[in-house]
Amino acid sequence: MSHDTGLGIAAIVVLPLLVAIAVLASRYASLRHDKGIVTAALRAVLQLAAVGLVVGFALQSTLGALAFIAVMLVVATITSTRRIRSTAAVPGQFAFCALAIGGGAGVVLLLLLLPGVVPRNPETLLPMGGIIIGGAMNATTLAGRRLLSEYGGRFGEYEAGLSIGLMAPDAFKLVAGPTAGDALLPALDQTRTVGLVTLPGAFVGMVLGGASPTAAAALQLVVLIGLVAAEALAILMTTELLARASLPDGRTVSV
Repeated sequence: MSHDTGLGIAAIVVLPLLVAIAVLASRYASLRHDKGIVTAALRAVLQLAAVGLVVGFALQSTLGALAFIAVMLVVATITSTRRIRSTAAVPGQFAFCALAIGGGAGVVLLLLLLPGVVPRNPETLLPMGGIIIGGAMNATTLAGRRLLSEYGGRFGEYEAGLSIGLMAPDAFKLVAGPTAGDALLPALDQTRTVGLVTLPGAFVGMVLGGASPTAAAALQLVVLIGLVAAEALAILMTTELLARASLPDGRTVSV
């Protein structure tokens, strides 16, 4: 069986068609992401082309892989900061996002690499770092936006909490805190349905590369549980940091 993954001429027609379908769906559903879909697709093409050149150098040494992971962390932090800021501008937001993403991903990566759960080499470090940081970024973004939106929508309850003597962090977590859990749902659903609904990339890639299904399943399990842990930590840190931040007047928050 051929393992050629070249997309060929068909991709020149099909990929723009898929983008057009996404744009039309966004427009008719009033999702307000028409332009974002097009720019995301174009950026993906350019970034993957560039990354394909850089990754070869990053994989030549552990320091190279770590440097590339540091770039990933910076980009993830900028992305989350921008997304959360569209809901509300919070002083120190970049630092909060960096701590949440870096803290959640860092703990998990250390626990996987230091005891040797996964091989300590650039070939494993780089993709594992990208997967875990990406998951922590998504969780931080979703949690931050959900927390601030709930805070804005229930600002009267937040003020009522302050009026009865609650400290600001406690009032924030009482009103908005429970909604942050929604950010963990994608990772939980992916883990619950693995093998039944989805066959994740690590599993498929290893099997296509010649590894046994058992070894592939073991690595995929590590990735999935690591993602849940990293995202849960990122959500926890996002909640605690926002609860202690200098929050804007909730009446000015976009909901």
